[in-house]
Amino acid sequence: MSWQLRRATESDLDAIMAIETSEFANDAWSSDMMRAEIRDNHGYYVIAHPVGEPAVVTAYAGLRSPFRSPQADIQTIAVSPDARRQGIGRALMHALMVEARDRGASELFLEVRDDNPSAQRLYDSLGFERIAVRPNYYQPDGVDAIVMRLTIPEPKLSPAVGA
Repeated sequence: MSWQLRRATESDLDAIMAIETSEFANDAWSSDMMRAEIRDNHGYYVIAHPVGEPAVVTAYAGLRSPFRSPQADIQTIAVSPDARRQGIGRALMHALMVEARDRGASELFLEVRDDNPSAQRLYDSLGFERIAVRPNYYQPDGVDAIVMRLTIPEPKLSPAVGA
């Protein structure tokens, strides 16, 4: 299946919250919190949907990146179970990295659950480095957060294949 990314709007809130509450059962954000994030000028939320089905949200990710701030934060990312292992999470992360750089950030931070090795592998493969641990950060589970940082690389242009 092919996927497209687009900026999230308030009309995507119900679909985003369906994924949020199923994937983050114990520490899901409230609908009001997610709505505020989508509306905020310092935020940038993107969703993934199957080509030709823009209302079918299969994944989302969010960034907090005030314009001209040297630092930005990945707020959240989630992919529906039936859409995993297809590169959607990586595509969402790349979209947030580009947006953060375009807004002026040179560093990107995130927290990841210590009990989520698949997410950790994705972030490691994208060049994030582990810089700290926040004990018992995720409540009510009492799971530690691994704090990670990426120095956002400058875009590199290369010649087209066959040129």
